[in-house]
Amino acid sequence: MNPSTLIGMLAGVGLLFYVLNIGAEDPAAYINLPGLAIVLVGTMAATFIAYPLREVLRVFRVFGIVLRHEKSSLHDDMEELTDIARLWFQGKLQAVEQKLATSTNPFLRTGVQLVIDLAPMDDVVSMLQWRISRMRARERAEAQIFRSMASFAPAFGMIGTLVGLINMMLILDKSEISQIGQYMGVALITTFYGILLANLVFKPIALKLERRTEQRLVVMNMILEGVVLISQKRNPAFVRETLRSFMAQYRDDIRDQPYEDLPDEQKDTGVDIYADKQQQQDSKT
Repeated sequence: MNPSTLIGMLAGVGLLFYVLNIGAEDPAAYINLPGLAIVLVGTMAATFIAYPLREVLRVFRVFGIVLRHEKSSLHDDMEELTDIARLWFQGKLQAVEQKLATSTNPFLRTGVQLVIDLAPMDDVVSMLQWRISRMRARERAEAQIFRSMASFAPAFGMIGTLVGLINMMLILDKSEISQIGQYMGVALITTFYGILLANLVFKPIALKLERRTEQRLVVMNMILEGVVLISQKRNPAFVRETLRSFMAQYRDDIRDQPYEDLPDEQKDTGVDIYADKQQQQDSKT
């Protein structure tokens, strides 16, 4: 599971545990199945009305992506592009095709295969940019579904509150004063459910999906730049340094640090080790 997601979930559960078991006189007062049903069913009903069925069903798959720890492939793709650039620069077409056959990135395979097939560079760039735009639009639409759910949930919480207040007014008309507090609590708990789901579930998922899309865009734009340089048969060392510029978010090129002093997320990229390995290979060739 993604560490930040796990931390957030544990913090949220801990907060609810404190509110329900320490800050409340009667924890059972916060459990109201009809109120929860109004918020959940109402939110899902509005979502099905607003979006096509296939997009809504994809929400469950996307939710699994948020929970799963997805390691960035930026470094692996950079290394693969640099190896392909070296082989292409040396004119080893068969070796390039063999390297491409082992690639697990379909976007990278498509771009390099078009270069091997001697497709016009304008067409290659247009094709890859179209795929980037399509990916961005699809994943932003998925995040927008959760943002919509975050706006629907508090609204249906208010509907539950209005239903509870109407019931309370009916009790007042019948002079059953002893049940006023009970119905008032039911009226307010649905608003609690709506705000809680919106701000602890739906909106954080939307933000995490948007962040994931930004990271994937960095990788795809790096691959696009690498494909252009490969088609121009640029020097492999130049290709490597150009692709490394996409690692700027992990590394400061001005202030060098020992590898053991780097933060964990920077160590995961392996930038410094990879650079040393490539320099040794270039000196041998």
